Amino acid sequence: MNTYRYKVALHCLQISLPASLQASDVIPSFSPFVCDEEGDVLLSMDVSVGAAPDFSRMEEIGQFDCGGANHGVYRDADGSYGFEISLPDCDGGQLSCCMEATADFRKCRAVLTGENMRQHQFGLNNALMMAYAFASAEQDTLLVHASVIRNAGYGYLFTAPSGTGKSTHTHLWYKYIPGSDLMNDDNPVVRIVDGEVRIYGSPWSGKTPCYRNIWAPVGAITRIEQKPENTIRKMAPVEAFATLLPAVSSMKWDARVYKGVCMSISHLLTTTPIFLLGCRPDEEAARVCYEAIAVRNCKVES
Repeated sequence: MNTYRYKVALHCLQISLPASLQASDVIPSFSPFVCDEEGDVLLSMDVSVGAAPDFSRMEEIGQFDCGGANHGVYRDADGSYGFEISLPDCDGGQLSCCMEATADFRKCRAVLTGENMRQHQFGLNNALMMAYAFASAEQDTLLVHASVIRNAGYGYLFTAPSGTGKSTHTHLWYKYIPGSDLMNDDNPVVRIVDGEVRIYGSPWSGKTPCYRNIWAPVGAITRIEQKPENTIRKMAPVEAFATLLPAVSSMKWDARVYKGVCMSISHLLTTTPIFLLGCRPDEEAARVCYEAIAVRNCKVES
């Protein structure tokens, strides 16, 4: 086995791969996050290639559609988990990875069941993403389904269901709002560090290869809805909580994970403005949004 260490949003991960697999091939998006530090890790994952483990002893929690891909979730009597991760239906839907995890997700084992590197990449990346989200849930850490633009040193998150226009809107900022750059286009990490809400790039960025090991203080979070006119308003706390919760990776049936997520969102809402943007996919939408949510006269972070 070859062991690799990575740091994502200040959390260290340790991944052990069989000699037949190289990290640069199976998890290339992790390359910017390589970490040589010793010490405690958030989670460790041992990876092998082979047949799927038997989860028949476990209770089936459910079969979930995750971006067009099916994830089967199972739970044992001791609280440990089993996951079956399949390719999206458009790619064949085959089982690509199974993951076993302790109740706190600190120790995981992934078995790559696919037949080729594409399946290995998809399965292992999804296993690591879930393990990271659930292991860090009690540590003021949220894995958010969002596209993030950085401007003048602050990160601005845009959330919405898939296909609504998150990426389109951040592209409009990049095109029309000077000083903007993309931090992540699908699954950034929000962390509260010493009372400051921060947004971090991650190895998970959907279809856009934007894997940047950078961070910025959060300027605002905006929910996008497609509308015939460009309008924006600030949300009240209860509405903002209800808007953010579905955008965060969580498990409602797991009290530890769900409580950690809810507490982190509640903490975030005390310092971070949440907006609702109804918009068209045009330049005016970016400018209307920028004028409403941009943090003025801020220091640019390197």
